[in-house]
Amino acid sequence: MAKGDWNDLTCHVWEHIASKISNQTQVKQLHAQLIQNSLHHHYSWVALLINACMRLRAPLSYTRTILHYSTATPSPDIYAFISALEYYYTLPVCKEQEVASLCHQLLASTNKPAALYPILIKSSVKAGILFHSHLVKLGHHHDPHTRNALMDSYAKFGPIEAARKLFDEMPGRMAEDWNSMISGYWKWGKEAEACCLFNLMPENKRNVVTWTAMVTGSANMKDLITARRYFDRMPRRNVVSWNAMLSGYAKNGFAKEALHLFLHMIKAGDGIEPNQITWVAVISSCSSLADPCLADSVVKFLDKKKIQLNSYLKTALLDMHAKCGNLETAQKIFDEFGEHRSCTTWNAMISAYMRFGNLALARELFDKMPVRNVVSWNSMIAGFAQNGQPAMAIQLFKEMIATTNLKPDEVTMVSVISVCGQLGALEMGNWVVNFIVENQIKLSISGYNTLIFMYSKCGSMKDAERIFQEMKRRDTISYNALVSGFGAHGRGIEAVELMSRMRKEGIEPDHITYIGVLTACSHARLLKEGRRVFESIKFPAVDHYACMVDLLGRVGELDEAKRLIDHMPMEPHAGIYGSLLNASTIHKRVELGEFAANKLFELEPSNSGNYVLLSNIYASAARWGDVDWVREAMRKLGVKKTTGWSWVEHDGKVHKFIVGDRSHERSDDIYRLLEELCRKMGRLGYIANKSCVLRDVEDEEKEEMVGTHSEKLAVCFALLVSEVGAVVRVVKNLRVCQDCHTAMKMISMLEGREIIMRDNNSKFYVIVLIDIKHRRNDFDMLLQPCLYLGEYMVKSGYSCVMDSLIIQGKGEASFGERIQFRRVYEEQVFPAE
Repeated sequence: MAKGDWNDLTCHVWEHIASKISNQTQVKQLHAQLIQNSLHHHYSWVALLINACMRLRAPLSYTRTILHYSTATPSPDIYAFISALEYYYTLPVCKEQEVASLCHQLLASTNKPAALYPILIKSSVKAGILFHSHLVKLGHHHDPHTRNALMDSYAKFGPIEAARKLFDEMPGRMAEDWNSMISGYWKWGKEAEACCLFNLMPENKRNVVTWTAMVTGSANMKDLITARRYFDRMPRRNVVSWNAMLSGYAKNGFAKEALHLFLHMIKAGDGIEPNQITWVAVISSCSSLADPCLADSVVKFLDKKKIQLNSYLKTALLDMHAKCGNLETAQKIFDEFGEHRSCTTWNAMISAYMRFGNLALARELFDKMPVRNVVSWNSMIAGFAQNGQPAMAIQLFKEMIATTNLKPDEVTMVSVISVCGQLGALEMGNWVVNFIVENQIKLSISGYNTLIFMYSKCGSMKDAERIFQEMKRRDTISYNALVSGFGAHGRGIEAVELMSRMRKEGIEPDHITYIGVLTACSHARLLKEGRRVFESIKFPAVDHYACMVDLLGRVGELDEAKRLIDHMPMEPHAGIYGSLLNASTIHKRVELGEFAANKLFELEPSNSGNYVLLSNIYASAARWGDVDWVREAMRKLGVKKTTGWSWVEHDGKVHKFIVGDRSHERSDDIYRLLEELCRKMGRLGYIANKSCVLRDVEDEEKEEMVGTHSEKLAVCFALLVSEVGAVVRVVKNLRVCQDCHTAMKMISMLEGREIIMRDNNSKFYVIVLIDIKHRRNDFDMLLQPCLYLGEYMVKSGYSCVMDSLIIQGKGEASFGERIQFRRVYEEQVFPAE
């Protein structure tokens, strides 16, 4: 390759070459080529070589050789020196003598060393600490520009207190000094300090940079109202000021406000023309609105203004067309990039395919990427998670940390945490949390909120509450996450109390808070409290009515639920009729169920669950002709019943089961244990609830169908592979039938296990051991009613009747007492054959 060819190489080619360097020999070969072509002092190549040395952990002696060749010239490139300094700063133990030597060498090569100080200071994260000491030793730290650079470095990279110390020691502060300090406070999230310093700053020293810093800082803190106030007060604006406000709106989801501001900018007539950053913010706002007509208008406007499209603008346009559903145009723009595609371009196209559920094409593009960054992996992980492939998302995350040197960021971890919540995979969730701690990945409030959601969905409210209590700052979503968790677990009183605490702390509940509290009251059957909460809502939304209908249905007040629907000020949606249909199924109200089902058939004709529930009502009334009619209607309309899955987590993997499943490698053991449990339950008086089967077949066949429901198989597998006494956690994608409710109660007692089940509505059924007390030197049962599951009567062998095998978890006996009770109980009720 000729020297000219080497000079013409683009940064994309450099990235490609860097990714191909896999050993130290290749580093040496490339270095030799650079020396031969006199490019060994070129900043980009020096940076590439040094980064390769760091990645491959090359010996320090060889890295010194690279640095020697790159800096040993009469007029060395200052940026080559900066690369060298950055390398030394990244060593576990910084070589201060090496740094001092390099600084002296560079300063000796110029007759104006003071001009180089600001550049060197700003060259590295650690420069603010290490280079500061060298400047003091050299006696060059009093220069105003050097001092400002030092303060700016501390303000950007920390500690911010060191920056303030320098600021306070300055005898005469320039506007640049005030601006650096204010920007530093904003960067470190110190809003109060930034505003205080802005108010102390003399008005005659405030300039457009000062005001823009206040706009940007407020926008980054998601306080768009304050940001707009600063923007409107600005005596003079430049394009950066407009971009700060536009980007603030665009990044925080205020797309319409961003577009209105852009129109104001165009009409202002102050001679400020939009630049590339302006257009990126405008196009991003159009992307958020996903309006094809608006997208076409933007493209025409760009053509009319003859705007030169750089790679950033083209990528933004690609994303806009994709979000507006125009994948063909997005693909065309992607193809036009050719070999000059950046990671951002690849990522935008991958996200586009993921958004429309085309996982295969997204994976194909991902596999073709020459260089991937964290965003690439994030797009794939989030895409699989959002498209119902949580197991694949977890697999991809493990692949990322095993095969790359990339460090996952908060976005990665939030996606993975969400996946663990979807799967109900508590073991995996705990592993992810440990990974976050060990790798010192900082989480924002949003990240902690996701942790609360994850633990709630995994059935571990104790951990969810712990995360909530440990949070230094909480927002509305934090409270909503915990309220929703209480709702799913039927802890209505705690949900109501948390909303009260929320108000006391000055955070107003939003419509989601009320949904969570009403759901909790519904699951706990707290009619009085639910009514009080519903009546406290000034303007109830349709979802609040849906929760109230669900609550009334659960407590058997179906007629009142129907009256509430009839008098709603808005049109009921499918969720309302779904709640009524479900309640009609439970309480066997055929006519009311038919009414709700017919409404649902109009609103969502393809939802198989509605047909199944109506079939349940007919089956429970032995109206098999109507069951056949429903099945025939489903067949004609092409509606297929959703396959029921149940899954459990074990050893980092998710094990799935369907009804009658024999595909699992331990099927023989599973069915052997299930048969044994059924035999023991039968001796207790258990009779399979055959009404759960929707077909008019022989009773013996029905019993077999019910007996091999997926949740029973999942529980048996969990019992086989988990430690004695461990909690069994099962997740199901559909509702849990009544027969399985009853069976789980008895299995919990027989096996001495707590069983936690989650259904498709993220509702939990916490099935725990019966409690015991010592009475008259014998074991007696302390039985309490269950919050969710129906009553079940059976003779126990202790001359007492069990009205429920579930308690609420208060005043439990020790595990040792329970195991002893189980052993004595089995010896008496199940004598050896």
